[in-house]
Amino acid sequence: MSIQARRHEDFGIFDGFPVQPPNELDTLRQAIEDRLGHWLNPDAARADLLTAAMRAAALGAGKRMRPLLVMLVARDLGCTSPALVDVACAVELVHAASLILDDMPCMDNALLRRGRPTIHVQFGEDVTILAAVALLSRAFGILAAAQDVAPAVRARLVARLAETVGTQGLVQGQFLDLRGNRGTERDIAATNELKTGVLLGVAVDMAAIVAQAEDGVAASLRAFALAAGHAFQLRDDFLDVAGNDSAVTGKDTGKDAHKATLINAVGQDEARRRLALHLHDAERHLSDALGARQTTRRFVEGLFGRVPAGVPN
Repeated sequence: MSIQARRHEDFGIFDGFPVQPPNELDTLRQAIEDRLGHWLNPDAARADLLTAAMRAAALGAGKRMRPLLVMLVARDLGCTSPALVDVACAVELVHAASLILDDMPCMDNALLRRGRPTIHVQFGEDVTILAAVALLSRAFGILAAAQDVAPAVRARLVARLAETVGTQGLVQGQFLDLRGNRGTERDIAATNELKTGVLLGVAVDMAAIVAQAEDGVAASLRAFALAAGHAFQLRDDFLDVAGNDSAVTGKDTGKDAHKATLINAVGQDEARRRLALHLHDAERHLSDALGARQTTRRFVEGLFGRVPAGVPN
């Protein structure tokens, strides 16, 4: 059955590959949680609001999709370096910093994230800005000090993360979303790539760098991340459609009603068709990169096997 013909509840893009056994994912996720806790563990003399805000932003919530991608892709590439969990944590800390900045009143002005009040609501805007800077700093420090990684590899990891954060990545994407997105399909795609795709891209790039993968494999992984990023953004846009319950989505909804999104530009039916195409492309590129190795494919199937409420039939 083709992807287009499937019911909306199950896109089934990775046919024949069962969802990742929960125990394996749970073990990896717990390793990430424990290591994040280690890096954000305050000593008795520094149990202040800034540290509390950093911990609230990064711990105890979220699917950990990006750090899990780092670890799963690297494992599928034959790498089991102990440094992988720290590389994964660095990516997650950048993600956490980007979310709390996105939610600020001068940005998206969000009040709810992952079912909880946003960080600026809990701790104030001043503390939130400082927490974001501190999380970014900690991420780069983790990479720079990563053990079991050759100095040249560490330098590549740091450089790649810097590209992701800066004017070639997240910062530029947020700026375009606020000031530069004129609402054309090309503008929307560019903004989505920079706001969503780059963090998926850096996750697979980090895995490829640590695993010292061939250039062709790394290129296929980046193509996978780009397609998956577009799919995630479209899914997010559908979740934002008015009528979805914040208690289900875990964050504010209806915020994009007057923003330049693909749904607003082309309509829900065409957006649904493109979501399916992006998922198909993601599967194809991941197969090109990893062949028959199934760990990452099962994980991605678990993420996309069911389209969330709000995607039209």
